[in-house]
Amino acid sequence: MADRPNILILMVDQLTGTMFPDGPAGFLKAPRLARLAEESLRFNAAYCPSPLCLPSRMGFLTGLLPSRIGVYDNASEMASAIPTFAHHLRRAGYRTVLSGKMHFAGADQLHGFEERLTTDIYPADFGWTPDWTAPGTRFDWWYHNYGSVTGAGVAETTNQLEFDDEVAYHARRQLYEFARGGDERPFCLTVSFTHPHDPYVARRRYWDLYDNVDIPAPAVSAIAFEDQDPHSKRLMQVCDWRNYFVTDDDVARARRAYCANVSYLDDQIDGILEILEDCGLADDTVIVFLSDHGDMLGERGLWFKMSFFESSVRVPLMIAAPGRLTPGSVSTPVSTLDILLTLLDLIGEEAPDDLDGRSLFGPAAGGGRAAPVYAEFAGEGAVAPMAMVRTDGFKYVKAAGDPPQLFNLSEDPEERTNLAAAPEHAGIVADLDRRVSENWNLEQIHREVLQDQARRRLVDAALRQGRYTAWDYQPLQPAADRFMRNHLDLNEVEHAARFPRDREGSE
Repeated sequence: MADRPNILILMVDQLTGTMFPDGPAGFLKAPRLARLAEESLRFNAAYCPSPLCLPSRMGFLTGLLPSRIGVYDNASEMASAIPTFAHHLRRAGYRTVLSGKMHFAGADQLHGFEERLTTDIYPADFGWTPDWTAPGTRFDWWYHNYGSVTGAGVAETTNQLEFDDEVAYHARRQLYEFARGGDERPFCLTVSFTHPHDPYVARRRYWDLYDNVDIPAPAVSAIAFEDQDPHSKRLMQVCDWRNYFVTDDDVARARRAYCANVSYLDDQIDGILEILEDCGLADDTVIVFLSDHGDMLGERGLWFKMSFFESSVRVPLMIAAPGRLTPGSVSTPVSTLDILLTLLDLIGEEAPDDLDGRSLFGPAAGGGRAAPVYAEFAGEGAVAPMAMVRTDGFKYVKAAGDPPQLFNLSEDPEERTNLAAAPEHAGIVADLDRRVSENWNLEQIHREVLQDQARRRLVDAALRQGRYTAWDYQPLQPAADRFMRNHLDLNEVEHAARFPRDREGSE
């Protein structure tokens, strides 16, 4: 592999790491991801920096906890002056391209990417800003609801399927462009899908793959609302649980459709990796596979994300780097905040010293990790900033107004027993509480969130008066310079578009 290898990042949305204990679980029909797992270093205790799309993605891009960059929820704007891995790689001589979702809010829809091949599936304006001054208020037009569960099933096309079909098409086309040459720079191509994010609806051919497959039911059955912890109660309320009656059949259908959409993604990724191999690029390309966050999928009666329970905050993370990283498993807790520094480490580029992530080369070499994994949440369903600390054995969750939570994940991986009030664990609670205080000023963050929400709601209301100028990314499609045009030499056009350009592809 060259000193400056190509980089292909395959990102999916809302794929729980609990279904990737060491690559895809055996019941998943995902042969391409299983093969990728065999070729990868697999981080089996990887966590996102926030169990919500936009803050998690901005953390992944920057190596910084979302609150450090003023990103709190799914309508938060990240400042253009904050470097992402796309900025770092571009400065190092890489061609940075994005196909698919990244959920940028605000006018900057590139954040270091030189090119975007698609628009985003989510809006770029501030319309999705929560309002913590009105706790319990539902914004019906954009909040999750349990209709995604009761409506689970089969459809040949959906809003999300059309988006991901387009993402995969442009990614495949872009790989051919890289292979044809004309730009000597190594590339970083980020391909970001929206599946298996709800609604839980799949195409028939993927649904049928799970006929007679024993898909596990939730490990922890539904807990009555009155017995849930305070944050889980808020999540149930914000997701309008009272207006839906979720049956066991609904749960089974939703989980089946979710698995079917993992198989759909497997097919899309297979097509991308086949082109990578056919074009002779595979041996010189680092592949990173991850999700932005997980999905509760009915565990404890909860759905979607926004929770610090394992199904929501734990994600799959695999890195295939031929000649650089030996395939295998790593059980040390890590974070997707670590990816930026890992990529810079891989290409020998000097890294900033003020980031929250760490290079994964330490855990990969068996060197462990110098500090716990941190995550936070300040989106809808919260009423104050929430913090999570994950050590080798324990997980600790703190939020103002809520009783703290402590789980011994080594002995209680399903997080059934909160140990925070147990006298024998007082020392552990005190140590992890100290780490929260060292890492966050939760009261200050609370004030900043309220101020930021108020500003964004005002701006959004103002910009909807009079002429509306959208920030949503408009992909450039220069039709006048594509295919056959009279100002272009047809012989040159045909030669430039062919790959391979000689007769080696002929029989």
